[in-house]
Parts: sequence; C-alpha cells; structure tokens
Amino acid sequence: MTTILPMFLNAMTLVSILMLVGLGLAVIYGLMGVINMSHGDFITIGAFSLALIQSFGGSFWLALLLAPLIGALIGFLIERSIIQFLYKRPLATIMATWGLSLIMQQSLQLIFGAAPQRVYSPITTSVEVLGVNYPAYRLVMIAMAIAIMVAAYLFIRKTRFGLDMRTVIQNPEMADALGIDTKRVFAIAFSIGAGLAAAAGVLLAPLTVVIAQMGINYLARSFFVVIVGGAGSVPGVVAGSAFVGGTETLLNYAIPATLAQALVLVLAIIVVRFRPSGLVPG
Repeated sequence: MTTILPMFLNAMTLVSILMLVGLGLAVIYGLMGVINMSHGDFITIGAFSLALIQSFGGSFWLALLLAPLIGALIGFLIERSIIQFLYKRPLATIMATWGLSLIMQQSLQLIFGAAPQRVYSPITTSVEVLGVNYPAYRLVMIAMAIAIMVAAYLFIRKTRFGLDMRTVIQNPEMADALGIDTKRVFAIAFSIGAGLAAAAGVLLAPLTVVIAQMGINYLARSFFVVIVGGAGSVPGVVAGSAFVGGTETLLNYAIPATLAQALVLVLAIIVVRFRPSGLVPG
C-alpha cells in the first residue's frame, strides 16, 4: 500500500491536468477541427498569471478565478483576428498557430525574463491517506479538476449553448441552416478551450518550473488525450487522460521519462489503429 497508493495518486495528478488541458483542446479540435499548436501556451499564460498576481500580493485562489478569464479573452482575440479566417485551411492553421506559439513564448520571455517565475502553493501541508503521507495540494487539485470536468459535462449537456455546440459538432452546415450562429459558437468555444488550459496552468504551476516554454511539454500529450479518447466527447477526454496519464506515470517508475513518453505514443497509435474514433466516440 505504501508504494501503490502514492503511485495511484501521482497518476491521478497527471490525469487531472491532462483532463483540463485535453478538454480545452477537445472543444477546439472537436468542434472546429482546428489543430491549435498554441494550445499549450495558454497553460503558460495561466501559470504566469498566477506568478504576476502573487507578485502583487494576490492569492492563489484569486489567480484561479482571473487566469481563465485572461486566457479566454486572449483566446477570443486570437480567434476573431486569426483563426476565423483559416477554418477551411488546415495547413495554414497549423502554421499560423505554431508561429503564434513562438510569438507568445518570446513575448513572455521578453516581458518576464528567462528565469523561472516564483509561485507559491496555497497548501503546503501533507495529509495521511490510508497510512501514507501525501501532499494535500495534490489532493485538492485532483478534486478541483474532477469538479471542473463534471461542470463542463453538465454545461454541454444541459444548457442551450451546449446544445448548439453539440449540433455544430455533428453537422455545422445543418446547424447554420437552422439559424445557429456558428461564428459565435466557434468564438465562444475557442475562448472556453483557452480558459480551461489557463486554469490548468494555475493548478500545475506550484508543481513545476514556470518558464515561457512550459506549455510545450503538455501540447503533444493533450493531442494524445483527444485522439485516443475521442474528439468532442467529455467522457472521451476522461478516458484518454486516464490512458495517457496513467500509462506514463506507471512507466516512469520503471524506465526513463523520455522513453516512457515515447512508449505512450506507440500505445496511442495502436489504440487509434484499432479504434479510429477513440475509446469513447463523441
């Protein structure tokens, strides 16, 4: 138990982060078919928002409220100024968002410097779980990620905008013919996806090194989550996150981290080969 429980909780920590990042990407990719290469940088925006707010004496919880709004606002501006003109040009979208990613990274580095940003965890104590001491913050983070996923699922299933989103995902032409403002849906959905990634950045920041390139480490993983789990499906994001995060954590105990990530990619390819629509299709 002293080995298995920490291993399980460590896996849940990574799964929780991947769920939030993957959900944001699933909204963007599943709804609009946009391969957003700058998605990982919204994680960085969330983490830097935390560092900035704490540097002015603000709390972690204030940053957790404001960072998703900052990420959503930046996402909205990007969608309106760039992405909306590239929906039918996938290669151009990849190139544009990759260039945007480089610009965002360099801009953060020029403004804040290359040195790691200082952030503080809101909870520094440990709690005993079945006889094992474990950092309390990680448990809170897992619980918050689960709560956000449940709220997102209810939002998509129970609200009018959620119905519009699902309609556009299934058949954008028919949705447009029925009078749904698809441009509005796209803009709001892109903003939501960016905001979710920024929230993940705030939660992740106390556990990692906050630098301008930190989001790159989660970009490929988030794509694995969406493709393996099933684009456009909240349960699919959960399944994909569990597969990618759980497998990578378990492999990290036996082999080097880079090799573990490579093996996860191989396993993801095998899963997609036999289930092209993902583990839980939308």
